Amino acid sequence: METDQPKTVDENTKNEPQEKKGLMEKSVPSKPSPTSKKAEVTKTQNKRPVSDPEAVKIQAWWRGTLVRRTLLHMALRVWIIQSWWRVKLMRLQENRRRAALENFTRKEWAAVRLQSWVRMWRIRRRYCRLLSAARIIQVYWRWHSCHTRGFIQGHYDLKENQLNLQLEISLGSQACRVQQCIPLPIKE
Repeated sequence: METDQPKTVDENTKNEPQEKKGLMEKSVPSKPSPTSKKAEVTKTQNKRPVSDPEAVKIQAWWRGTLVRRTLLHMALRVWIIQSWWRVKLMRLQENRRRAALENFTRKEWAAVRLQSWVRMWRIRRRYCRLLSAARIIQVYWRWHSCHTRGFIQGHYDLKENQLNLQLEISLGSQACRVQQCIPLPIKE
């Protein structure tokens, strides 16, 4: 299937003279001269290497390997950047979520606190009304019970080393007042 067609135009023109020259050199031995060596060196430097299909395959494989390696390195770098960016986005989202949650809890706690204060105020107001009503009932009851039975009222003062005592005892329509100063035995 393969034909001996040259891959480029230059290959065809350069290969023909080289083959003829190579045949002529093999048939006629000549003495090497210093000028001919220089000419050969310049000719070999100017010549392109003859194309070898195996060498071309190896070079193509090597170039493919280099390209694949470069693409792999690029893909890895892209993957690293993408994974870093995903982590960064997740942290930003988590921070936003946490801030929203804290804001929500602050609002909820403020609402709960206000509700508890309003409930406390209403219960305290009701308690104060009931306490006032109980005191009024107690005053009327005491006055009624003392008015029929009698009661004792009094107060005292404590000054330096003596006790001043004033008592008022009332039984119905009769009242008795007692004032007394009692010296206190204080050890000095």
